[in-house]
Amino acid sequence: MNPCSNARRAFIAGAAMALACNCALGQTGAVGYPVRAITIVVPFAAGGNTDVKTRLVAKQLGEILGQPVVIDNKPGASGNIGMELVNRAAPDGYTLGMGSFGPLAVNPWIYPKLNFNPRSFVPIILLEKSPLVLVTPADKPYQSVKDVIAAAKARPGHLNIANAGPGGAHHLSAELFESAAGIDMLGVPFKGGGPAAQALLAGQVDLMFEQTSAAVPSIQARKIRALGVTSAQRLQQLPDVPSFAEQGLPEVTVSNWMGYVAPKGTPPDIVARLHAAFAKAMEHPEVKDRILAQGNEFGGGSSQDFASFIDGESAKWSRLVKARNIRMD
Repeated sequence: MNPCSNARRAFIAGAAMALACNCALGQTGAVGYPVRAITIVVPFAAGGNTDVKTRLVAKQLGEILGQPVVIDNKPGASGNIGMELVNRAAPDGYTLGMGSFGPLAVNPWIYPKLNFNPRSFVPIILLEKSPLVLVTPADKPYQSVKDVIAAAKARPGHLNIANAGPGGAHHLSAELFESAAGIDMLGVPFKGGGPAAQALLAGQVDLMFEQTSAAVPSIQARKIRALGVTSAQRLQQLPDVPSFAEQGLPEVTVSNWMGYVAPKGTPPDIVARLHAAFAKAMEHPEVKDRILAQGNEFGGGSSQDFASFIDGESAKWSRLVKARNIRMD
């Protein structure tokens, strides 16, 4: 047999094997990722807290990965529309989602139908946890959570508490508080947190669970009084305000959290690359200082940590929604 023919056949076979290996690696994303722009779908309107934070992170993420990171706002249905888009995206690491409290842990239990399975997403990393604070107008008589409970038990259904619409963190915090304390208050829904806060400042409602970052300026101006925070410990921004746990209600621990997820089937090596890049981006002073300055708790941890956290949140809110018969028609 011709030695040259043998060498040629060996060369062709080797080249074919190398090509096959390269193709396989390319399919799993192990080689060269990313090679083009990455899109992060934010399932809420531009200008809100979720959008602003994601844009800050995206700026750093783009520099770390060497590719543009584009924000695509897809608001609607309490975040469901945007997350459905992420669910349908190719699992190649080029379309990601900003997953949060509502779409991933609450909406499955309050909406009659979702066009995505929250458990199908691949968690990447938790960005932040945003606790809430129970506040009352400064001219109301309530000085503590104990005072509120006593007043609510004395006149069931008389105290009213504002929220930013059914199914959100404001509303569910109030439902959790009522359940834990064994009281009955009148929930007053508004079309967003802004109108609810204005009603509170005007004294039109008795109480409200407000995002800490939004409440602090009015608390410091003594326009409203803080009665309790829903974080596990006291907050640096409100050191004199006890947690609900300190006041005998450890069940009332709530955060309006958010983090990053990928579509089902995204290769583990891409998820690992994204996790490392997001973790580095989050440590940038511009990002970290913004999170902590607003009274929020910094996220981080592993992808598995985030997955376990989501599972725990989903189980918690499932129990409350079923017990309180909370529904979105």
